Amino acid sequence: MKRVENKVIIVTGAASGIGKKTSQVLASEGAKVAITDIQDDAGQEAVEEITNNGGTAKYWHMDTTNEEEVKNTFAAIEDKFGSIDGLVNNAGVEGVDKPTHEVTMEEWQEVIDVNVNGVFLCTKYAIPAMKKAGSGSIINLSSIYGLVGAADLPPYHASKGAVHLMTKNDALFYAKDKIRVNSVHPGFIWTSLVERVAEEKEGVTVEEFREELAAAHPIGHVGEPEDIANGILYLASDESKFVTGSALVIDGGYTAQ
Repeated sequence: MKRVENKVIIVTGAASGIGKKTSQVLASEGAKVAITDIQDDAGQEAVEEITNNGGTAKYWHMDTTNEEEVKNTFAAIEDKFGSIDGLVNNAGVEGVDKPTHEVTMEEWQEVIDVNVNGVFLCTKYAIPAMKKAGSGSIINLSSIYGLVGAADLPPYHASKGAVHLMTKNDALFYAKDKIRVNSVHPGFIWTSLVERVAEEKEGVTVEEFREELAAAHPIGHVGEPEDIANGILYLASDESKFVTGSALVIDGGYTAQ
C-alpha cells in the first residue's frame, strides 16, 4: 500500500528544489499534491512531470506572504480535492549575508515575511480544513540554522529559529485535534538556492564552495533534495502518528559536532 495514498497535501515553494522533489515523492506514494509557488512556468512543469508519471497534482499560484491569496488558494484546494490532510511549509528565501549591524530593515523584513509570516498564514488556513477532516500533518521546513549559529545570514537564522519554536507551540495547540506539527532541519542540500549562494561568494568557485560544504559535514558530502523529501514523506504518513512537536534533523552530522 502506498504510504500517503489519497491524502491531499499542499507543498509551498514546490516549483523547484526540496519542494519539487517532495511533491514528486509524495505523489509517487499516492498523495494528491497541491503544488503552490510564484514561479508559474516551473510550477506547471512540476505538475506535468508528476502527472506524466501517473501521479495526481495541480498547480496554484500563491504568494505565502499575501493573506488573501493564501486564504483563497487553500479554499480552492479543499474544493478541488475535498480535504486538506497535509501541509509542507517549504517556501523560503535565504536573504542577505552580511553582519547584523549592516542589515537594513527592508532586508530583514523580506526574509521574515516569507520564512515566518508565510508559515503562520499557511498554518492558519490549513488548520480549519484539517479539523474538519479529523486529523492532519503539518511539516515546517526549518534548518540546521534554526538550531545553531554560523555568523552569517542573520535574518535567515532568526527566521528558522522562529519556525522551530512555532512548530512546538502549534503541536501543543492542535494535538487534541489529531493534527501533528513537526519541523525538518536540513543541513546543506544542493539546490538552486544553495548554488546561488555559492555563486555570490567572492574568491571561490561554485565547485570549491561545494567541496567546503562537504567537508563541514561529518558524512563527507552535502545532501540531495530526496534526502529531505523522504523525511517529509515519513512525517506526512501515518507511520509517524506518535510524532508531534519534534525536530527531524537531516544534516549529515553537521549539528552533532
